[in-house]
Amino acid sequence: MKKANYIKLFLKDKMVAAVVPTSSFGVKKLCRAIDFKKDIVIVEYGPGSGVFTKYLLHNMNAESRIIAIESNSNFVNILKEIKDSRLLVFNDKVQNLNEILEKLDKPAIDYIISGIPFSYIKEDLKMRIIKNTYESLAKGGKFLVYQYSNHIKKYLSKYFQSINSTFEILNIPTLFIFEAVKDPTLDK
Repeated sequence: MKKANYIKLFLKDKMVAAVVPTSSFGVKKLCRAIDFKKDIVIVEYGPGSGVFTKYLLHNMNAESRIIAIESNSNFVNILKEIKDSRLLVFNDKVQNLNEILEKLDKPAIDYIISGIPFSYIKEDLKMRIIKNTYESLAKGGKFLVYQYSNHIKKYLSKYFQSINSTFEILNIPTLFIFEAVKDPTLDK
């Protein structure tokens, strides 16, 4: 997607988090937390034009799956151009994760990746998204979040006991990356 088109979408849709896609540096740094050797199921919140999606597809095995949830129909059309049976694209909102997973017979989710702009989302909806995320993850599953500020950490800590954070300065603007792990010893 051309930068000018990306900027237009950013100006039209407040849920488009950036004027340009995440850099390859940011993508690779976040994806270090993923074990690509295993059969995995990944949910991607707000994949945009698919920079993470393409990287994930390139690195994961033939039995793995991506469930991409994108609310912007322009991005959905771009994602649907990716011809790969491991990718399922839903034109929906991330707060509808439970309904989407029900349609798919509730697969165990190993990773959820999110670049949605949590700083723009009202607190009650933000907490609902994080709660749904936590509940949808398998034990030991990871919520991998990339943002342009670090405000999300205090919200993640309401559900996740283990949160690692780092940043990628080679991304413009600097990218804050959070790895929140669901406790593998809990029953839920």
